[in-house]
Amino acid sequence: MPSSIRHLRMFLVLGENNSVTRAADKNNVSQPAVTQAMAKLSRECGHELFHRSPTGLFLTEAGKLLHYRSTRAIRMLDAATSDMNRAIRAQATWQQLTALIAVTETENFTLAARRLGLAQPTVHRSTTTLEEAAGTVFFQRTAHGLISTRAALQLAQAARLALAELDQAESDLATLTGREVGRIMIGALPLSRSGWLPRAILAFRQIKPRFPFHVIDGRYDELLLELRRGGIDMMLGALRLPSPIEDIDQERLFDDEVVIVARRGHPVLDHPQVCFDDLKAYPWVVPRRTTPIRGILDAYFSEQGPKDVVETSSVIMMRELLRESDHLGGISRMQAEVEREVLAIVPVRLPNAMRPIGITTRTGWEPTRAQTDFLNLLRLTAGNLA
Repeated sequence: MPSSIRHLRMFLVLGENNSVTRAADKNNVSQPAVTQAMAKLSRECGHELFHRSPTGLFLTEAGKLLHYRSTRAIRMLDAATSDMNRAIRAQATWQQLTALIAVTETENFTLAARRLGLAQPTVHRSTTTLEEAAGTVFFQRTAHGLISTRAALQLAQAARLALAELDQAESDLATLTGREVGRIMIGALPLSRSGWLPRAILAFRQIKPRFPFHVIDGRYDELLLELRRGGIDMMLGALRLPSPIEDIDQERLFDDEVVIVARRGHPVLDHPQVCFDDLKAYPWVVPRRTTPIRGILDAYFSEQGPKDVVETSSVIMMRELLRESDHLGGISRMQAEVEREVLAIVPVRLPNAMRPIGITTRTGWEPTRAQTDFLNLLRLTAGNLA
């Protein structure tokens, strides 16, 4: 990753104008300083970024890739600092922005320092210097610790996304020499783990056997936060309709049905025709209220639902409770199929039980070539399930 924001700004002007003189004037530095900065940037990236011609310096293929990603990253930072002193644009460093991110997330200088492996005074100095350059307050001190101001949260979010963009650039550049750099970060909701995602990963690793994946399990709200921060590239599973927030895109790939399940040998399975009162008579294991499955179950039972309820977001917990008792539960048909050695589907059709399943990404996110290939495999694998 480029170590200097100032060098990136010089690089952007030079890439747009093909002139060292123009880049020097625009950034208030000497021409030799621009030349030295571009040489360092080239070494850091491992690629020649410009080729010389009689009419100036022009971007190479690698230079175009880096220029595109860097333009997106710098625009994010500039948008976040548009109402701050302009000095911050010239003076901010990645180290300062990384410190700001850590402090806004931990709301404590000591905890932020531990996370970054730095001394507490170093982190404090970095954020204070950044705050002074911005000409605004980033943190309010209270009896309970630090509270981040809107300006701090806004800049920290932009910095996270800018750093993620440069990680994408590193992966893009590696593909030019046939190297596999980077990783695919996936937020996996429960249904995606039941066959769809594993099949897509295995198919992808037939093409790129050593390309790393990082799959993070979690609740929807937790994964949505990480997606919007740039901590994960995509979230897979049940979509939310309507969309909970404006800055995400949802791509529906197939629909899955919510079904009622019980352990094999459960008494309810002996009924010739299972009715509403039969289901109410048993204890239940249900997901959290904010999930689509819980919404479907609540709508079915209305105000007459079972009183004996265990609430859990863990499919493993639900399976074990059902296996060892007469509890009933509600899960997706795909998940029920995976658990068919333990669980059986109760022959009751729930109204409005179909849920859209697909991919959620950040609005404006630009995948790398590897990420694009994986997204296409996700679509192909989902097509085989539909």
